[in-house]
Amino acid sequence: MEQRRYLEAPITADLTEKMVFLAGPRQVGKTTLAKQILAAAGTGICLNWDNREDRREIRAARWPGGSALVILDELHKWRTWKNWIKGEFDKHRDHIQFLITGSARMDIYRRGGDSLQGRYHHYRLHPFSCAEMTRGRQAGTDIVPGEELPVPTRGNREMVAALMRFGGFPEPFLKQSARTLRRWQKERIERFFREDVRDLEYVRDFSSLQIVADLIPERVGAPLSLNALREDLEVSHRAVTHWVEILKRLYYVFSVRPYDTKQARMLRKMPKAYMWDSSLVQDVGPRFENLVALHLLKFCHYLEDREGHTVQLCYLRDRTGREVDFLVTVNHKPWFAVEAKTSDARVAPPLSYFRERLRIPWVYQVVLKGTRDFVQDGVRCLPAHRFFDALI
Repeated sequence: MEQRRYLEAPITADLTEKMVFLAGPRQVGKTTLAKQILAAAGTGICLNWDNREDRREIRAARWPGGSALVILDELHKWRTWKNWIKGEFDKHRDHIQFLITGSARMDIYRRGGDSLQGRYHHYRLHPFSCAEMTRGRQAGTDIVPGEELPVPTRGNREMVAALMRFGGFPEPFLKQSARTLRRWQKERIERFFREDVRDLEYVRDFSSLQIVADLIPERVGAPLSLNALREDLEVSHRAVTHWVEILKRLYYVFSVRPYDTKQARMLRKMPKAYMWDSSLVQDVGPRFENLVALHLLKFCHYLEDREGHTVQLCYLRDRTGREVDFLVTVNHKPWFAVEAKTSDARVAPPLSYFRERLRIPWVYQVVLKGTRDFVQDGVRCLPAHRFFDALI
């Protein structure tokens, strides 16, 4: 039986009003989700731009008669897709629903004009998380931005262990085989560079881009110095910046920027980079921090894409070296902070410092191997499986 995804109901509801753009990493389950929505709709068609016959059907705009759902996969690889889909939607919106999926950030293709403004909703599909797997599509329904997270009294410790080992992408996670994971990672990375990068980006030094992709997992959890990457590769700062942006646009990595405020002497510029596939991070500490980052980013994107809230994921670091791994803001104001730890030693002092300095309402220390749930100096320390279950 196929796993039903957390975005199925929201997308189905939004398709009755507008087009829906669904983006996310390669092999995160976009096509499977789209086909599940199509099966529930009953009438429609799924076409992939990468398929020659499907391309012919798309360009000819041969749609089913009557009311139907049309799924167009990887359509953004067509240079003139924006104006074309605008015309098709305006012409057929009374009886055709359009779901557009792709493995690149759809917002970069929306820049440069507002021809699609008001005609679509945009979603970002994430890998599996604890809440999605244990609580299903109802996860997150009791969250109120700005209020304390509804941490459950129980959680699934085995789910955290599986996500730590196999990551949250459907194929390796559901099979939970080390051999499957190794083969999947190898094939996914090869196809990522062979197809996604070559189809969507202009890269002169392809091998250096691949080296950057190999180096970033080693730097997870620390501020990403583009200058250090530039020196390692002996290339220009502009080139390294361009390559990192490509990896972000194509959902290979994502960045978390420092929170900027006048209330503390904050480090302003250097972001931290994390992997969409946390299983690529080798060391336990950085891998767990990456898993926390993925859970929080999924949480923020859902509240933005579905609920329309202004939610952002940041981290805290001042010029004296005090640091907290993550801060979630709502309407640009601190909501809650999170520090990721592999064991439940004493509460990290920077949590209390930033809590008082920035007046952060809720502060959590999330522990991978923790068993206790206690409060110290206004900071709640709790096991990861319970914290994750409070999210999306």
